[in-house]
Amino acid sequence: MVKASSHAALALSALALAGCAVIPEAPIVKDTPRPEGYRVPIDRPVRVGDLVVTPKAVVEDSRCPANARCVWAGRLIVRTRIDGAGWRDTADLTLGETYGTHDRVIALVSGLPERQTNREIAPREYRFLYEAR
Repeated sequence: MVKASSHAALALSALALAGCAVIPEAPIVKDTPRPEGYRVPIDRPVRVGDLVVTPKAVVEDSRCPANARCVWAGRLIVRTRIDGAGWRDTADLTLGETYGTHDRVIALVSGLPERQTNREIAPREYRFLYEAR
């Protein structure tokens, strides 16, 4: 004969195991991401293929100003959070270069506005475009 407490223990064990069986199949983000192809500001997620990408900060913007002549083109580097199905990565992406993670390849393909010699760009003014490669 099985005691009532054994039934309760079995029921609790089954509930605990059922809770562990759920595996998320979507990126782990809070905000609704913009559709693919949108230029997004810092802290605004955007869908890039099956990933959700969020620019977090401008690490470097040494691009040659649009109204100047430069010997070196400079570069734009953006710290970017990348969310996949059940995983998250953060990397510094350089404009025009690809970045691979978890068998996916993405690229930062545009950063606006262009630099000018007569003014600094405020972080809230930037807009970024990413692509899956």
